[in-house]
Amino acid sequence: MSSVKGKWNVENINRVVGGFDEVSLQKATEFYTSIISAEIKPMASLKEAEAVKIVENTFRDINIAFANELAMSFSKLGIDVVNVINGAATKPFAFLAHYPGCGVGGHCIPVDPYYLIEYARENGFDHDFLSLARRINSKMPEFTAELVATGLNEKKLSINGAKVAVLGLAYKPEIDDYRESPSFAMIKYLEKHGAKVVSFDPFVLHKSTVKTLEEAVAGAQAIIIATAHNVFKKLEPGYLLQNGVKVVVDGRNCLPKEKFIKAGIIYKGIGR
Repeated sequence: MSSVKGKWNVENINRVVGGFDEVSLQKATEFYTSIISAEIKPMASLKEAEAVKIVENTFRDINIAFANELAMSFSKLGIDVVNVINGAATKPFAFLAHYPGCGVGGHCIPVDPYYLIEYARENGFDHDFLSLARRINSKMPEFTAELVATGLNEKKLSINGAKVAVLGLAYKPEIDDYRESPSFAMIKYLEKHGAKVVSFDPFVLHKSTVKTLEEAVAGAQAIIIATAHNVFKKLEPGYLLQNGVKVVVDGRNCLPKEKFIKAGIIYKGIGR
């Protein structure tokens, strides 16, 4: 991921442009050509240009849904889905790796497919495939929260009355944007089943119920890594054990699985 961020920037990402007419399209194309070095692709209409963005985000939503469904299946089959996806990604053509997680957030990927679904429906077509992908991805917060109960049961503990720390409220790492974040659905599910939930995100303190990582972890029987912030990726098994943590649910598959298992912590990843 870091190499992708380092490669692409405002200047070299390709653009598509649309216009009301040929004059506006030409001016938009000339403007972008004058300020960036990437390819500029004029589209035949504004509707086509808007559809490009919708298709990009819907493509990602569908492929994430495929990875998430594999994760739910493989969790029952004893197969590490991350290792399998990494293996499949060695194929030099056709396969594009997408990875499972505790939910899809943000203002684009979980939202744009609905625009296409509803607009098509209004015009006489039902997008069954897109709707299914949305349903699968919408299940992931509950699936992740259920892993907490499963892990606690393995330690002969009940989720009812257990302190559970949800670490991360932003929808992706190192930002403060929590729009459509799956964390809130997880918290709701956990509280519904009697857990005493605390939440902490160093980037979203005003929505966190505690203000420090130490306060969140202290006395928690279980934690969920809901956002792969760097501070959470650095958590060590020994530190968690000292604070009484018995179960780690890695909602972003960002922790070294074997290290936590070896330390005696119940580790539950998404399809791992």
